[in-house]
Amino acid sequence: MATPALRAIRQLYPQAHIAYLMRRYVKPLYGGMPWADQIITYRTGKTHSKTGKGLLDLAGRLRAARFDLAVLLPNSFKAALLCKMANVPRVVGYERDGRGFLLTDKLLHVKDRGKFIPVPIVKTYMGLAHYLGSQDRDLRLQLFVTASEKREASELLTRCGLDPEIYRPGAAGEPPLILLNPGAQYGAAKCWRPENFAELADRLIDELSATVLLSGAPKERQIIESIKRCMRRAVLDLSNKGLTLGSLKEIVRRCDLMVTNDTGPRHIAAALDVPVVTIFGPTYPEWTEIYFEKERKVAVKVFCGPCQKKVCPLDHRCMTRVTPGMVFDASMTLLGRLTPAARALPVVS
Repeated sequence: MATPALRAIRQLYPQAHIAYLMRRYVKPLYGGMPWADQIITYRTGKTHSKTGKGLLDLAGRLRAARFDLAVLLPNSFKAALLCKMANVPRVVGYERDGRGFLLTDKLLHVKDRGKFIPVPIVKTYMGLAHYLGSQDRDLRLQLFVTASEKREASELLTRCGLDPEIYRPGAAGEPPLILLNPGAQYGAAKCWRPENFAELADRLIDELSATVLLSGAPKERQIIESIKRCMRRAVLDLSNKGLTLGSLKEIVRRCDLMVTNDTGPRHIAAALDVPVVTIFGPTYPEWTEIYFEKERKVAVKVFCGPCQKKVCPLDHRCMTRVTPGMVFDASMTLLGRLTPAARALPVVS
């Protein structure tokens, strides 16, 4: 969701040396991106003492680089403190987390009666570029894939028994290639039930002869295994075939469709122009609106939501009332195979 702002900042400063600072594990997302001259990574310490030492070391690295300007996309206090410790003369960011005194240029989030109003994160990030002088209004998400990531994906697909060059077969009138992403880093409340994903996958295979892929992080293995146990049909589990963040980008790019909870891979699909069905539960869709024409959001309104809770204290009705049939019909609209039921989905956009 930061890519529109990153693109706009490069257009604003075409001759500048631009560096991106990020945690090491997200670096593959930026592979092939043409807007940065340098990528600086760091690891998060597992203890307070290591975190403190790591912050000092990182501040020293940044101080030696003598940056003129820091643009802070995260709202954390630590991000602003780091730039202060690195003696960056101008630090631009939103006044959040009690860090206003550390910023030279403070932007304010929109509030109503003291409470933050849900504003799409993509627009919040873009607000930083506009403050600096950009006139760009393009909110299109965008990612890139390197040659090595393409090779890695082809090798993984071969291990799965698929054509290593497979690319959106549904567009050529063949059975579609569909990726299901059943996890969510935010918490269990964001996750649609594994048995629902299983029923959806079986139906996609039964009615469309689809090739269905499952993706997930290592800590989501239990969810993946639950789906496989509930299924009648066979799916291809990418999570035990050596899937990486880099190869995931390329595999997503080759798919006809992704079905996912409201989580990171949703944004990868949009950034690679892949149709995506997103299942929403406890979170405000407004926060993560991505203005992607090929997305269909499926949600059911409930009296207790959106609650923004990571674990549901009730019966998880916001997710349990989303049926496999609703998600299947949304999928069919994106695959160009509209069903009668798809014309009357409860809350789909």
